[in-house]
Amino acid sequence: MQDKGSNEIAFMKAGDGPYVVGFGPFKEFATAPESGTAFYCNDFTLSNSRPWRVPAEVIEVESLDEIGFTAAPMEIVWDDLEPEGFARVFAEINEMINRGMIEKSVPVAAECGRVIGSGEAMIGNMSRLGAPFYSYGWSEGDHGFCGGTPELLFELDGRQLNTMALAGTAKEDERDVFAVDAKEIREHEFVAQTLVAKLSDIGHVKRGDRSIMDLGQLVHFHTSIEVELLASRGIDDLIRRLHPTPALGPLPRTAETLEMLAEWRERLSCPAHFGAPFGLLVDGVFRSVVAIRGVHWQGDQLAIPSGCGVIEASRLVNEWRELRLKREAVKTIFGLMG
Repeated sequence: MQDKGSNEIAFMKAGDGPYVVGFGPFKEFATAPESGTAFYCNDFTLSNSRPWRVPAEVIEVESLDEIGFTAAPMEIVWDDLEPEGFARVFAEINEMINRGMIEKSVPVAAECGRVIGSGEAMIGNMSRLGAPFYSYGWSEGDHGFCGGTPELLFELDGRQLNTMALAGTAKEDERDVFAVDAKEIREHEFVAQTLVAKLSDIGHVKRGDRSIMDLGQLVHFHTSIEVELLASRGIDDLIRRLHPTPALGPLPRTAETLEMLAEWRERLSCPAHFGAPFGLLVDGVFRSVVAIRGVHWQGDQLAIPSGCGVIEASRLVNEWRELRLKREAVKTIFGLMG
């Protein structure tokens, strides 16, 4: 990798566009800068009070090979992922649903392992993904994460905000039955309707039709949502309004239900940045993605987390299968399925 005088790097690529790459050292700020380029990097609980990172240098590249990240054979020793811990959390969520305390929550299971070498090498093994994926990554010292997510938190250009509901999952070859699966449709509608309600008091909302997003191995229900804001809104305010998305957060979203979700994620060894907002601001235009479908590392320790929406109709065996399918999709992105 070419020497930029720092081991800090961040990047994002939208669809078929170029990678926007920032090199450190990064300056940290509590709020978004008024001009220039900045990355937004926070954890799931938004605990970082200075999440805005302004790079020392910014370039655009068509391939990460151009900055020294090249594919190489990876030797990884994976730990067995046992279902007992997830099953206990699943049962607790069901109890909360039966007691009327929540309608939904999103437990996360993480498959962990040890890589021979550095976790940062995973960046070079990530496939170059086109639309509808957003590629993202952050590496600082001996820790970081990268991946290819289909989920946009929001785009903001002036008073125009675009977001999406993305929920409901099936294998690609189950597309026809998925299209009429009442449980998956209900899960998606939880997400879409909650987003519309959350945005209706700050702008004119236009909801698109529910469609199926094809990601190759997996398909999801997708609904586009456009909002013409009534007044200019700060980016940080919008992040806190929209994160966590209803697809990754509890319903209803309260301080108590968020605290329960954070406790479940910690018990299941979920990486702090999984599902967190990761964004790029370029001259006033901001795009933030939901950091799912990726690999997280600390030294030579790797984790591939996956989450699932649990509602009243959910069944343990089906959700455990969905988690595996999502991790397999991630492994395919990084060439780890062979």
